[in-house]
Amino acid sequence: MAATNSITQARLQRFLLLGLGISAALLLLALLVAARAVHQIDRDTETFAARQALTKAAIDDIEQEQSQLNTSWLRLAGKRDVLKREEVLTQLAESRSRMGAALQLAYEQTEFLRESIFQRGHGLLRWTLWLFCICVVLSILCASWTVRASTVLFQRLGLQTAKLTQLQYQFLETQEDVARRFSHELHDELGQALTAVKANLSALRKQGANDEGRIDDCMRLVDGAIEGVREMSQLLRPTILDDFGLDAALRSLGERFSERTQIVVNYSSNLGSQRLADQTETHLFRIAQEALTNVARHSKATEVTMKLTRTAAGIRLDIGDNGQGFDLTAARTSSGLGLAGMRTRAEGCRGMLTVHAAPGKGVEIEVSCPASR
Repeated sequence: MAATNSITQARLQRFLLLGLGISAALLLLALLVAARAVHQIDRDTETFAARQALTKAAIDDIEQEQSQLNTSWLRLAGKRDVLKREEVLTQLAESRSRMGAALQLAYEQTEFLRESIFQRGHGLLRWTLWLFCICVVLSILCASWTVRASTVLFQRLGLQTAKLTQLQYQFLETQEDVARRFSHELHDELGQALTAVKANLSALRKQGANDEGRIDDCMRLVDGAIEGVREMSQLLRPTILDDFGLDAALRSLGERFSERTQIVVNYSSNLGSQRLADQTETHLFRIAQEALTNVARHSKATEVTMKLTRTAAGIRLDIGDNGQGFDLTAARTSSGLGLAGMRTRAEGCRGMLTVHAAPGKGVEIEVSCPASR
């Protein structure tokens, strides 16, 4: 974990910027070296061209002198002036010697410039190869470190996600425990107290109390309070779920939903009195409760189908309505927590939730999970 804690976003950014800066500097240096070498080669080429022009001019002058000497030699060929002939021959020899020297000098300069251009070109190639290799090595190091850092960061992200999911499940379980205790307190303590008050008021009426109207009003208030306590208790944590299981709880949920909203709920199940794991029963019941709440709030449906099935693979809960439906893609990008909460509940019982919806075609929710206790 020490390596994990040493990698931070700031260090990663600094390392990448440093690698990018060094690579850019090396590439700029390679560009400068190449530009300098090309400039020097251009200068050497210009010098070579200038010297070649001078050498060509000198050779042309020598050829012109030789041509003149040849002409003079032809004129003197028929004469007997020995001195003049010797002078012409001497001049011809000197002309040949100077032409040979000029040609030798031009050849030597050409070889020197060719060797200089060759050396500079190979030097430029070596510099380019070295800089290219350094850039490649630096890029590989940066990429390796980045991959390692990204792997470690993704591992940390996965651990944090797992911890967050675990905390979310613990929160749901704590919420259910609090709701269970509060529901039982409402049902057992306050409900019994209100029932006792109602019994006392009924006894007072039988004993002939004079204020019948006030007693009747008290009876109505107590009846309303008892019904409200019972409704709150069922919403928090229905005792029927703890006492009789998921099948009875879903059946009761559908009946009370129909009475409250006038929306028909067609419920069917093959589970019977079989009990499931407490978490599985709780999560499936809460999913059904949230789905029916969404139907009442948004669907404008007149009928709901709810089916609980025990299969070889586990338990499956299907809830569908004939309402107006919605755009599932838009719902995924919205900030609503209904579908997210149901998916979390499904994952809590090691299951999977699937939603089928389209505008004008209603909504169908499928939940499947293992049935092991």
